[in-house]
Amino acid sequence: MRATTWDVLDTAYAAGIRWVDVARSYGKAEEFLGGWLETRDPDDVTVSSKWGYTYVGDWKIDAPVHEVKEHSLDRYRAQYRETRELLDGHLSVYQVHSLTEDSPLFQDIRLQEALAELSAEGIRVGFSTSGPRQADTIRRAMALDVSGQRLFSTVQSTWNILETSAEDALREAHDSGLRVLLKEVLANGRLVIRPPVAVQTLASKSGMQPDALALAAALSRPWADIVLIGAVSPAQLESNLAAAKMCLDERELLVPAGLSISPERYWAERSALPWT
Repeated sequence: MRATTWDVLDTAYAAGIRWVDVARSYGKAEEFLGGWLETRDPDDVTVSSKWGYTYVGDWKIDAPVHEVKEHSLDRYRAQYRETRELLDGHLSVYQVHSLTEDSPLFQDIRLQEALAELSAEGIRVGFSTSGPRQADTIRRAMALDVSGQRLFSTVQSTWNILETSAEDALREAHDSGLRVLLKEVLANGRLVIRPPVAVQTLASKSGMQPDALALAAALSRPWADIVLIGAVSPAQLESNLAAAKMCLDERELLVPAGLSISPERYWAERSALPWT
């Protein structure tokens, strides 16, 4: 797994990718990335990670629980220590993992103050979102400040041509100075394995695969600063990167835009996906 991870990272770096996103709950992601950074020693890679979930699946696909969420001061302090040990000075952005409107973080002043202290170490504070109320969470998080300074400087949210409900809030975040990262732009594989007919048709007309079309749609958003991908092999990564060569005109963009479904339906269908 380490060798495969390093192959993907080498291919990504050679292709010009300079942002890598991991999390405490992504198995050994921080450990594998930290080893690659130490060995390759690039000086131009931005690393973001996330805290708030603990991986407890013990590498068993059939584990009853794979990760446990906790947005508390103790969990933050413990996981930040772990992240620092593994990434050894390479961390640029530390994000609250899957912030939602009901997170205790919004009432926990001590936690907010502890997060704000990261700026003294040159680390930006961010958050990721999930669920059907992403837009509400983004707007509420943007309003948080500590000692008159806005707490968050980055936001990572799900956006794809099926789930576009956070678009206006993400545009507002971008316009107000936050760096916007898009995740799950392939809808956890749904836009690759069983793409809607309109996506397949447009991709075929453009001489591209559906994954490239979905990624090109995300890259075309002027408010999107970073588009994250989750390739698991160099071949998959190279297929994804074909999106960078694809230009969608306004007429073509209307086709993906018309595919969006309600966030409630999208997240219900997502929760029913088989995970491996």
